[in-house]
Amino acid sequence: MDLPSRLQALLDAEIPRFSDGEMIARRKRVADALGAAGADHLVFCGYNRAGSAVQWLTEWPVTAEAIGVFSPGLPDALFVQWVNHAPLARRYARHAETVEWGGESTIGKAIDTLSRRGTRAGRVAVAGPMRFDQHAALADRFGTIVNLNGVYSRLRSVKSEEELDWLSIGAAFSDAGMSALRDAIRPGVNERQLGDAVERAYVGLGGGTGIHYIGATAMAASDLAVPRQYPSPRIVQSGDVVVAEITAHFNDHGGQILRSFAVGEPPTPLYRALHDAADAAFAAVAAALKPGALPTEVVAAAGVIEAAGFTIIDDLLHGYGGGYLPPVLGSASRPAGSLPATPFAAGQTVVIQPNVVTLDGKAGVQTGELGVITESGFESLHRFPRGFGQV
Repeated sequence: MDLPSRLQALLDAEIPRFSDGEMIARRKRVADALGAAGADHLVFCGYNRAGSAVQWLTEWPVTAEAIGVFSPGLPDALFVQWVNHAPLARRYARHAETVEWGGESTIGKAIDTLSRRGTRAGRVAVAGPMRFDQHAALADRFGTIVNLNGVYSRLRSVKSEEELDWLSIGAAFSDAGMSALRDAIRPGVNERQLGDAVERAYVGLGGGTGIHYIGATAMAASDLAVPRQYPSPRIVQSGDVVVAEITAHFNDHGGQILRSFAVGEPPTPLYRALHDAADAAFAAVAAALKPGALPTEVVAAAGVIEAAGFTIIDDLLHGYGGGYLPPVLGSASRPAGSLPATPFAAGQTVVIQPNVVTLDGKAGVQTGELGVITESGFESLHRFPRGFGQV
C-alpha cells in the first residue's frame, strides 16, 4: 500500500495523534455550540465502537462503553468499560483530567462529576447514542436534557485537513480490500471466503473492518439486487456478478467503496445497462457537487437513472466520516425523505453511491465511493479503478 510519507508516519505511530491545534479547535466549536444551545456542559457517549463524539473529543476510540463530561475551560473526565480497557484509554485520552473505569455505573460517575462542577438544572446537553436508562438518570438529577446530536452531526460534516488525512488512510485500506476481493473472485469460492480475502488485505497493515457486504448471483437469472450484509455459502460460478460494499478504517476513520464484477463472461445486456446508468448517475452527481450546490440539484442530476427505466435500492448520497451524516439523499423514484435546504460546503465528505436496480428489485449493481467537496468540485479519496470490473 503506497502512502505519502506524512500518512505513513501516522500509520506507523504506536498511538496516532491529532495535533494540539486540531483538538483545541474542536473543543472551541463544541463550546460555541453549547453556548448557542443554552447549555454549560456536554455529556458525550459511545458504545460497542459506535458514537464518534468520544474519539473526536478525547482521541479514545470507543470499545465497550465510554461516557465523558466536557465543560468549557476544564479538562474532560472520561469513564470507560470494562476495567481492563481503562489503561489503554488513559494513553489515548491524553488531555483528559480523569480517565478511569466506570465501575458499577458509568453514568453515575459522570453525574458525580457534573455535581462537583456545580451544574445547574436544564444546563446539560448530550451527544451520542445514550441508553434510555442512562438518560433517565441524567434527567432525574439535572432536569430537561438538551439533545446536541443534530448540532454534532453538522459539526462533523466539514472535515479539517488532518481529518482528511486519516480518512485517506481508511480509503487506502478499503481500496486494498476491494483489490483483494477482485483478485479472489473465481468459480468455486464462496462469499465467506471472499470476505476472508478482504480482511486479510488490510488487517495485517493496521486496518480495521467496518463492513464488507458481498453478494453473488447469476446475471442471466438474478435473484439478488444488493450485497448481503451477512455472507452466505453460495459458490461463485462463471456467468455470475459479484457486488460489494467495503469500509475498512484507520482508527475508526473509514473509506467506503462499492463495486461490481462480472465473472468469466462479459456483462449481460441488462447488467451492462444497469451499470451504464449507475456510471452516468455517478458522473452527473459528482459534477453537481460544488460549494453552494443544493440537494435538489443533486437529486435532479441523478434523473438519468429513472430515464433509463431503473431505480435505486440504497441512498444515492450520504455524508460520511464520524458517522452516517446528513444529507441523506434518495432519488426521484426512491426518495429518502424531505430534501434539506442546506447547501453543500467545501470540505464536506460524502459518499456517492448510485446503486441502480431493476424496478422489480431482482437485479442490481454497486458503484460509488467516498470523496470530499473542494472549491473546484468533488474529489475522490479512493484510487481503485471505477467501472464494471471483469474477472
